[in-house]
Amino acid sequence: MAKIGVLLSGCGYLDGAEIHEAVLTLLAVHEAGAEAVCMAPDIEQSKVVNHITGEDMPEKRNVLVEAARIARGEIRDIADVKGGELDAFVMPGGYGAALNLSDFAVAGPDMKVHPEVERMISEIHNAGKPIGTICISPAIVAKLIPGVKLTIGDDEGTSQALEKMGCKHENCVVTGIVVDDEHRVVSTPAYMLGPWVNDVWQGIRGCVREVLQRVNTGAAP
Repeated sequence: MAKIGVLLSGCGYLDGAEIHEAVLTLLAVHEAGAEAVCMAPDIEQSKVVNHITGEDMPEKRNVLVEAARIARGEIRDIADVKGGELDAFVMPGGYGAALNLSDFAVAGPDMKVHPEVERMISEIHNAGKPIGTICISPAIVAKLIPGVKLTIGDDEGTSQALEKMGCKHENCVVTGIVVDDEHRVVSTPAYMLGPWVNDVWQGIRGCVREVLQRVNTGAAP
């Protein structure tokens, strides 16, 4: 059974992982007959947001602890996971990807990626294993894999920021995917576009299926 790393960034789309995207990713992995290996960095969240008001809250939360809510406790510190354990890697979105896994939300094209996230993606990519990226998480791959082709939907400002990092952006509808066969990266816009969970599901399922197809066929980069 293929093992697919699923990287979470907390719990809640305004300050962590987008819950619909994360759960749909896990569903798609299970539906495809693979095993999800959930992980997150053991770090303090960049900020905590009230998801009713959208306002910042004066408290602290841990990314790994919050992500464990989605994974029902079956989650590992990314620092303890090696790329060699996995057959592929998928990153759901949510602003946690741009706040906790990186600082893209603050620094834009000058962003930095969390060291353990950078290590994991480098290990996966250097081994020629496929990567799936969802919503805003393609920004992380754009920073780490020069020249990669991907999508975040059709937001002009965000796509321009990604292109400044050297990626090739393609506009895409929410139900679609963009595949970079050379770099073995698959991306889908999800809630960068929305608007409904059934639309997001179609894109995420397609993304995960493409990732798993590349695991099963062993296609060369």
